[in-house]
Amino acid sequence: MQEADAPRDTLLIIEDEPKIARLVADYLEGSGFATQHIDHGDRVLPWLLERAEAEASPALVLLDLMLPGTDGLTLCREIRQRWPAIAIIMLTARVEEVDRLLGLELGADDYICKPFSPREVVARVKAVLRRSQALHDPAAAATGSQLTLDDEGWRALADGQDLGLTAVEYQLLKVMMQAPGRIFSRDQLMDRMYRDHRIVSERTVDSHVKKLRRKIADAWPEREIIRSVYGVGYKYQPEE
Repeated sequence: MQEADAPRDTLLIIEDEPKIARLVADYLEGSGFATQHIDHGDRVLPWLLERAEAEASPALVLLDLMLPGTDGLTLCREIRQRWPAIAIIMLTARVEEVDRLLGLELGADDYICKPFSPREVVARVKAVLRRSQALHDPAAAATGSQLTLDDEGWRALADGQDLGLTAVEYQLLKVMMQAPGRIFSRDQLMDRMYRDHRIVSERTVDSHVKKLRRKIADAWPEREIIRSVYGVGYKYQPEE
């Protein structure tokens, strides 16, 4: 049982259907989370800015794709750019593959398609939070056997050891670590690494991956966590 004075992660539910929002909130609160609800896209960014100034940003947002006002994909992009430590799970009834890919390219950590089980939402939230908190808590590296990211210092730490990554290598690693096991094509990695959409060859991506893997191998000689998928691209596959 959670102690009364233990801190609780705050989750923001951005959903314009009151029944869905209340149902999800009830299950999340029953699992020990605090929740806030916004039902209009135009109110989201002002609310987040106010919370950020008070150093009380939510740990995760459950973001509906179809909203009145600012739509979910636009909000996903803005949240990821302004507050990279906030995890994002998108809720959607639009199951077309293009929407899934677009959402993940904009920075969503996971997708849940409607209709869904509230218990599935709780399980997904817990899984994403575990992954997100490990990525954005450099102090966690002190516990050993971990690869963590320090967004403020643009550093990757392997068991507390700075890998000495360049900005592009850091961004490349971060993209893949946000979706363990997901295979990224070279085009997808280029789009995420180069925000100005400059034209670079696939060999450029291969070169950056090669250097990144070498730096990780210097710290962890017996581990291979960036893996090639022949004819497709690359994926981050942490060892169990």
